[in-house]
Amino acid sequence: MSEEAKTVEKTPEDDRRPWLVSGVTGYMGGHLATYLLDQGLPVRAMARTPEKLAGRRWTERWPNCEIVQGDVLDPETLVGKFDGVRVAYYLIHAMCASKNYLQLEIDGARNFAEAAAAAGVERLFYIGGLVPEGAETQHILARKAIGDTLRESSVPVTEVRAGIIVGPGSAAFEVMRDALFHQPFLVSPPYVDRVSPPIALENMCKYAMELATMPEAAGEIFDAAGPDEMTYAEQMDIIADVGGIKPRKIFRIPFLTESMAAFFLPIVSSVPSSISGALIEGMRQNFTADDARIRELVPQKLLTFREATEAVFEAERNQPVYTRWVDGGFLFRGRNHKSAYYGKQATGNYWTKASPQSVWKVLCRIGGKNRYFYLNFLWTIREWMDFLVGGSGRKHYRRDPDVLELGDRIDSWEVIAMEPGERFTLRFGMKAPGDGVLEFEAVPDGEGTRIHATATWHPAGIWGLLYWYSLYLPHLVLFNGLTRSIGLEAERLEAESARPDPSSSSESSK
Repeated sequence: MSEEAKTVEKTPEDDRRPWLVSGVTGYMGGHLATYLLDQGLPVRAMARTPEKLAGRRWTERWPNCEIVQGDVLDPETLVGKFDGVRVAYYLIHAMCASKNYLQLEIDGARNFAEAAAAAGVERLFYIGGLVPEGAETQHILARKAIGDTLRESSVPVTEVRAGIIVGPGSAAFEVMRDALFHQPFLVSPPYVDRVSPPIALENMCKYAMELATMPEAAGEIFDAAGPDEMTYAEQMDIIADVGGIKPRKIFRIPFLTESMAAFFLPIVSSVPSSISGALIEGMRQNFTADDARIRELVPQKLLTFREATEAVFEAERNQPVYTRWVDGGFLFRGRNHKSAYYGKQATGNYWTKASPQSVWKVLCRIGGKNRYFYLNFLWTIREWMDFLVGGSGRKHYRRDPDVLELGDRIDSWEVIAMEPGERFTLRFGMKAPGDGVLEFEAVPDGEGTRIHATATWHPAGIWGLLYWYSLYLPHLVLFNGLTRSIGLEAERLEAESARPDPSSSSESSK
């Protein structure tokens, strides 16, 4: 256990009540929850869709972790989730919901604060964004409105405002990385020369942990920043250098507005356009931070932007092995820094009356001479395309036609994650601009089984994105048909096994 963890446990007022962290399937919430758990603190991780955390195995890795379901836009789901909680972190943003998300932000924060107050929570903690003088963009105003709304409750609030928080999965960081790794040059509005004081994820997490129980921090708003104040262009030069690529020439186009830049971003980056567009809009102004007070209260070594960027690449290389696909998982990106953190997805599902055991039996037969259950001619066309460019697409191989194990090769695929009887994940092995996985899942559902198939593609630049979009229409048909065929085959196997054996009847009559 770290010295920091020992310090936390020795604190007299620490009665081991849980610290609730919301938004744990997102960037800041997920990283803060695991940081607190590493320090030995009891964490109640709240997510709107906690199923997304299944592959992370938090409750297995940390016995003091509890995962609960809660949606701040549905107050009924918050009942009981704050019981016994000491500190509650509000780390939710609705940027993906719609362009007019301000009211959603306010409603969610109000519901959260009211539920916390009713349960007697001692402190609310919010990580917002820096608010420059004269700010008028919806993104910045929404971040400010959340803090204002939380402060309307009777629970003391600590708010920390920051610019870019540099870590794996940070939307701003990933937009820059995507653009740098796959474009020979960049075209940008003049906003690329605006100034921002980035802070390392590690430093922000320490601030969030230490300030949450400090009496001096109750009801206060703090600015947080790293030691560097630099332009976005300077940040991109460092990301390129740390990533081992040449700095990119940036052409500044005076008439290129943030709206125009946001329109073209989906061609360059896999970060959801609603988020990247809001970030581009927020680049209109310079951002500065007065962080003297927070440094005084929580002394720590602040990482430079270069050190923080190095930590991103190192953290990805040292990620734990997951049992299923998780957003940004380095293993599922082919252990390739050039493949985008955020993936594009296509899904299919089908309910069958067959048992999970029968469905699993069919799933484990995928590939090889068994082929792929549905529209095999499409799979064959893709294999020939790969073969013609020197790939292994035409190598039909399986170690065993019926049994599947972790590490097995299936034609050009590899089994990289598995929970026997429930799900397995295949890594795409054909030549393409990016990395992808295909995950199958058999979930008990009533008197039958729900079969899920999810393809996730982590594109490598514009060609990777175009490759994905070119498959959009085939995917609409393929995955629902695939899961349906698997379900029908599982039903056929069950019916066949239930049918009386004619030979045994004949022997009986004798």
